Amino acid sequence: MSATILVLNGPNLNMLGIREPEIYGGQTLADIEAMVSARAGELGIAVDFRQSNHEGELVTWIQQSLGQTAAIIINAGAYTHTSVAILDALKAVALPVYEVHLSNIYQREDFRHHSYISAIATGVLCGFGAKGYLFALEAAVEQTK
Repeated sequence: MSATILVLNGPNLNMLGIREPEIYGGQTLADIEAMVSARAGELGIAVDFRQSNHEGELVTWIQQSLGQTAAIIINAGAYTHTSVAILDALKAVALPVYEVHLSNIYQREDFRHHSYISAIATGVLCGFGAKGYLFALEAAVEQTK
């Protein structure tokens, strides 16, 4: 597979390693990117790994992925629970979507139990920490062959 997989990260994920490590772990987003990139290399694919605290920028990147990527892995952070705009963009590009959360969102506050993205996601991974990104990557590669 020579395609690219887009890996999007939403608000506050740039604070990993600092923000609530008892929930999100001690790894930084740069650590996760390095881990994902290394595994992608082993699988013979490219990843485009990005983070933004701005909803509109995430929407733009999703729209730009049309015809450019094989799948999207997304940890939308708090936008998971609030963003119809991200949902609509994901629906518009009609690519396989893998939703990732470091923590188990169903063991947390009630408002985190609802995800707009899950409604259209090919798969949802939560509670596996940074390994969830690797699980999503491997699933995306397998299912988009």
